[in-house]
Amino acid sequence: MSQKVLLNAKEVNIILHRLACQLIENHNNFTDTVLIGIQPRGKFMAQRLAKMLQEEYNVEHLQVGFLDITFFRDDFRRGDKTLEANTTEINFLVEGKNIVFIDDVLYTGRSIRAALTAIQSFGRPKEIELLTLIDRRFSRHLPIQPTYSGRQVDAINKEKVKVNWKENDGEDSVYLIEKEVAE
Repeated sequence: MSQKVLLNAKEVNIILHRLACQLIENHNNFTDTVLIGIQPRGKFMAQRLAKMLQEEYNVEHLQVGFLDITFFRDDFRRGDKTLEANTTEINFLVEGKNIVFIDDVLYTGRSIRAALTAIQSFGRPKEIELLTLIDRRFSRHLPIQPTYSGRQVDAINKEKVKVNWKENDGEDSVYLIEKEVAE
């Protein structure tokens, strides 16, 4: 397998600041807006953005939750490997709120479709937006587009985008990994 660095730690940080500023422009003080990280990988990005918004941009009343979509996926029970569920942590009402779903990579759109279904268990939001670090724009299976996107990546199907977060992987980086094809 070969890999190419798409974003280093400094570039990830710059993009996160830009995304935080875009959120502030559109949601001002966040009184009617909540951030929801899609488990598992969107949790790290949601936590980082929340910390940035609170500590560096003085957003005071920010509500952040994490949504597990495991049992809402359309490929649930289709593969041989056992899926491990994460925890859903939403300790606030979503009814009538503006929700910003946060995930690291938007690929086929199927995870977001699952998140749209899962969030209905918690009420009817006023509006739902999507924020992603990486948008693999030519890989969509469903008509889903991000409202906020850090970077667009044109990756072909045998390539994988891997996002590393220092909280989980020891570094902030994004790699494009080309899988070797067996002959």
